[in-house]
Amino acid sequence: MSDGSSQTAASGATRNARSPRPLVRQPGASVGLLAGMAGAAVALAFGELMDGLFDSIPSLVVAVGEALVDYSPDWAVKLSIELFGEKDKAVLAIGIVGVSLVIGGLLGTTAMWQRSHRAPLAGFAAFALIGGWTAARNPMSPFIGSWIVALCAAALGAGTLLLLLRFAPHARAAAKSATSATTTAASPDEPDAGPPGESTAPEPLDTSRRAFLVGVGGAGVAAVGLVALGRGVRGPSAAETARASIDLSGASPPTTAAPAGATATPSATTAAQRSLMSQVAALDTLDEVAGISSYLTPNDDFYRIDTALTVPQVDPANWSLSFTGMVDNPYELTLDDILAMELSEHVITLSCVSNRVGGRLVGNATWTGIPLVTLLERAGVQTGADQVVGRSVDDWTAGFPTDLLYDGRNAILAVGMNGEPLPTSHGFPARLVVAGLYGYVSAVKWIEEINLTTWDGFDGYWVPRGWSKRGPMKTQSRIDVPDGGDRLAPGVPAAVAGIAWAPTRGISGVELRVDDGPWQRCELGEALGNESWVQWHLAWTPTPGDHTLQVRAIDGTGMTQPQGPKDPRPDGAEGWHRINVRVDEA
Repeated sequence: MSDGSSQTAASGATRNARSPRPLVRQPGASVGLLAGMAGAAVALAFGELMDGLFDSIPSLVVAVGEALVDYSPDWAVKLSIELFGEKDKAVLAIGIVGVSLVIGGLLGTTAMWQRSHRAPLAGFAAFALIGGWTAARNPMSPFIGSWIVALCAAALGAGTLLLLLRFAPHARAAAKSATSATTTAASPDEPDAGPPGESTAPEPLDTSRRAFLVGVGGAGVAAVGLVALGRGVRGPSAAETARASIDLSGASPPTTAAPAGATATPSATTAAQRSLMSQVAALDTLDEVAGISSYLTPNDDFYRIDTALTVPQVDPANWSLSFTGMVDNPYELTLDDILAMELSEHVITLSCVSNRVGGRLVGNATWTGIPLVTLLERAGVQTGADQVVGRSVDDWTAGFPTDLLYDGRNAILAVGMNGEPLPTSHGFPARLVVAGLYGYVSAVKWIEEINLTTWDGFDGYWVPRGWSKRGPMKTQSRIDVPDGGDRLAPGVPAAVAGIAWAPTRGISGVELRVDDGPWQRCELGEALGNESWVQWHLAWTPTPGDHTLQVRAIDGTGMTQPQGPKDPRPDGAEGWHRINVRVDEA
C-alpha cells in the first residue's frame, strides 16, 4: 500500500516536473500591466476628446503639464529649455503620457497580486483629483466642467481596467483549477484522476488569453479613436476664425527716422511714403548667403518659449484689455477698439533670456500695433507707478520699469506680426513687444491686463524663480554658416556668416577670428533701425586642418561684446560664439 502510494506520488511528482503549471494561473505581472496601461490610455484619450469638443477645457495631459511647469523648481525648467529648446513642451507631454501609462500598469499589476480592486480604484481616484485640480486652476477653464471631465475620465479608466481583469487568463485558470480540485476530492478513486488539486481536463487557457488580448487591443483602439475624434472635431477655433477676418493693410510705418545708431538704414523716399514691408524689401540684406538667417524671421520659424503647453485660443468676442492699478482713468479696450486706432509698424528683435551663446531662441520681425505710451496717457499714470505689469489670460505675468517707455525705444501693444494678424501661438489677439528687453520681463502674449504698480509692489512670474527683475538684452552674435559639422575644402573660398543684435543700441561692427589670428572686420547687411538684428558676412579661404572660428559684435555705443562665458541665469548669457570646422587635405 505504501509502495503504491509512493509510486503514485513519484508519478505525480514526475508529471509535475515535466508539466509545470502555466504562469497564467498565478497573478501575472504582464497581464495586470497591460490591463492597467489600457485603462490609463482610455482615461487620457477621453480627456483629449473633451479638449477637442470644448475650446475652454484643456486636455488632462496639458492641465497636468502646466501645473508641473508652474510648480517645478527653476533648475528643472531651465534645464528643459536648455536641453530641448522649443520642443520642451512636446517632451513634457510625452513624458506625462508615459508616466501615466506606467502608473496605470502598476495599478493593474498590484490588483493582480493582491486579488483586490482597492488599489486601482484608489489610484484612478487620485488621477481624478489631480486632473480635476490642474484643469480647474486654468483661468480659461470652467471649474465645474473641468472636474466633470476629470471624474468621467478616471471612471472610464478604472472601468476599463476592472473589465479587463475579469478576462485575465489567471482568473479563469484559477476558477477551473478550483473546480477540478473539488471534483478530484469528491472522486479520489477515479482511475484517471491525478494528484489532489490538479485537473486532468484541458483548460481553456488559449481562449481566456485570446479574450483578454482582444479586450486590451479593443481598449487601445478605443483610446486611439477617441484621440483621433478629438482632433477631427476640433476644427478652427473661434480665435482662428476671427483672426482670418482681420486686415492690417492700413498700418503705417514710422513717420520719423529710426533712432540714432550705427545700424544702416535705406535712403531714397521717406518712410512715410512707403510701407514698412516695402522698406524691408528695399534693404541691401545678406539673405542671398546660403544658410544665413533671413533678415525677417518667418512667423512659423519664430521661436516660442512660454509656460502654456497648448496655445490659448482667445475669442476676441469675449476678450478685452484692462488698464488697472495706479492710473487715474481705468478703462478697457476690445480688439475692435484697438484696430480702429492708428496702427504703426516697427522692426524689433526679440530674444529669450534662456538663449545660450549661439542659440536659436531669437527672432526678428515686423510688429504692428499701438505705442504703449499712447494707451497709458489715456489711463493717466499716477506718480510713483514705476512698474508696468502685463498679465496674460493664463495668469502669466511680466513687469518692467515704467520709465523705459519714455527713453525713445519702441514699446507697443502688438496685434500684427510680419504683415498679418498675430498668430495664435504668438499672442493673438494682442501682446506686448518692448525693444531691448528679454521676453521674460516684457513679452506678455495673450494679454488681458496692464497694471501700473510700484517696483517693489509686484514680481513677475520668473523673478521669484531666481531670475533678475531687470532684463536688458545683451549684445550677442552668432555664426550660422558654416555649420560646426561641415567639412570644407582647402583653398576654396567659404562664406562665414551669421547675425548680431543689441536692440536699442544697434550694431556698429562684427569681427571674426580664425584660431588665434587677428580679428577681421565683417561686412554688414542693412537693417531698419537699431532695434533690429544685423546680418554679417566674411569670405574665408581655409587651409587644411582643424580650425576654430569665433565671432564678437560691437554695439552702437562702441562697447564690445563680453568674452564670457556666463550662464543665462539670472539675466542672460554672455560669451563669444565659437565653432570648430574640419578642412580636409586637398
